[in-house]
Amino acid sequence: MIKINLSQKLDLISDFWAPGIVAELNGQQVKLGKIKGEFDWHFHEHEDELFMVIKGSFDLEFRDRVVTLTEGELCVVPKGVEHRPVAKEEAHILLFEPASTLNTGNVTTDKTRPELKYL
Repeated sequence: MIKINLSQKLDLISDFWAPGIVAELNGQQVKLGKIKGEFDWHFHEHEDELFMVIKGSFDLEFRDRVVTLTEGELCVVPKGVEHRPVAKEEAHILLFEPASTLNTGNVTTDKTRPELKYL
């Protein structure tokens, strides 16, 4: 039972699209990341994924629409739904998802991070 300062943890992240773990509970992980540019189209077969914006904004693209998220907003992507985050400018995000979730889901790309570090 410790206090976690999200701003301090975000300062430890230097690479875009390389989230780090800040907490775990009930088989879930709370992750922080910095994003900029386009991510890869992907889906998660077995896991829902929560995206929350801490700083900035980004588009969560789906094949049939785009959801723009700004500071303090979140969106849950249900398992099996193809999506792609796109940030025109640097954005800081919090992810909440099962520990088994691979960041690129059903695809392997240069952005795939099979093992995440603890911040």
